[in-house]
Amino acid sequence: MHTLASPSSTNYLNRIRPSLNRFGPTQTRGVVTVKCGYGFDYANFTQGYGVGSNRADWQSSCAILASKVISQQDNGHNNSGNGNENNHVSAVNGHNASVTDLQLVPVSNNKLIQPKPLTITDLSPAPMHGSQLRVAYQGVPGAYSEAAAGKAYPNSEAMPCDQFEVAFQSVELWIADRAVLPVENSLGGSIHRNYDLLLRHKLHIVGEVQLPVHHCLLALPGIRKEYLTRVISHPQALAQCENTLTKLGLNVAREAVDDTAGAAEYIATNNLRDTAAIASARAAELYGLNILADEIQDDPNNVTRFVMLAREPIIPRTDRPFKTSIVFAHDKGTSVLFKVLSAFAFRNISLTKIESRPHRSRPIRVVDDESEGTAKHFEYMFYIDFEASMAEVRAQNALAEVQEFTSFLRVLGSYPMDMTPWNSPSTSHRGD
Repeated sequence: MHTLASPSSTNYLNRIRPSLNRFGPTQTRGVVTVKCGYGFDYANFTQGYGVGSNRADWQSSCAILASKVISQQDNGHNNSGNGNENNHVSAVNGHNASVTDLQLVPVSNNKLIQPKPLTITDLSPAPMHGSQLRVAYQGVPGAYSEAAAGKAYPNSEAMPCDQFEVAFQSVELWIADRAVLPVENSLGGSIHRNYDLLLRHKLHIVGEVQLPVHHCLLALPGIRKEYLTRVISHPQALAQCENTLTKLGLNVAREAVDDTAGAAEYIATNNLRDTAAIASARAAELYGLNILADEIQDDPNNVTRFVMLAREPIIPRTDRPFKTSIVFAHDKGTSVLFKVLSAFAFRNISLTKIESRPHRSRPIRVVDDESEGTAKHFEYMFYIDFEASMAEVRAQNALAEVQEFTSFLRVLGSYPMDMTPWNSPSTSHRGD
């Protein structure tokens, strides 16, 4: 095990396995580049400039990226010589848009523009904070994810996405600045899809939000409960309200749809007078539905945890409670798990989450034994959250020891814990 030096907030990843030479800062033209590890992207910490510091910079970056993604410009035409500089068309996310439509402001070529890392101030409401942020979430307006995005970044511009994958891509393509996505629910458990996407994409967790969930039974105006023949909602919402629906005397079919607010929108759009939705009170307000019953979740302690994602990590600190999320794997299967857990227990670091997911690139491990024959074992990736900042020496040392036992290790993020108290159902907002 390598003993790490004193903590350094900006170079915490540099301390792990220096002999491997996978990490280490390099400086080029005033930019400090920190390699973020294990074959993944770099984190660029600039000294003075940052893409996205104003709308013009963001638009310019988006246009440059768009031209690299899907360019429909004919390579045989030279814009500089024929006066058609504004005629080339690029496509982003399936939509064609002329560069001239972005109303670009020229950026000086001698100005070094690099994305700067988020800081702790990005997570704290302040005057004008969030007013320039575009925050992606999965669902339609009125979804609980929209409420989580509003709690994470007040006054931000919420951007609904039809899929989790689209929310990830919108941040990577600079269409959105952040994404707020659910990872676990106190009753329904983990949202496995997002754990898989965290590994597939290269975004960083920069914060978390815990949102109490308050379900309501919604229907068109004038509809009473005895008129209903079915209830639609997200599968987890249906499961979380199963006993209450029975107590309400509803002998109805229960059908799953993509999301809660989408169920409310579907009823309103199609004027379904025999159907109710399980969704938030805000969804009822947005889509003109009546609340037939509120607080219909079986357990009042129904909380969903969301993570806040960004292109760059924040700088870990020690002046407030932090949480760190990692993912690792090992060539020799699950036998290494005990050693990994011991690295945290020895340093009195508390784990708040451990999750295993199939190793998609190598789901089966075959072991040949001359005396016992051939055995097949499932291979797993392990996700762990622990209560410590990567600015702390104990956390750095723990990961240095974990790396000795693993074939793959990635830090998904080190970020402030959500310490806001949960309101009681009678006083908290209901999906707002």
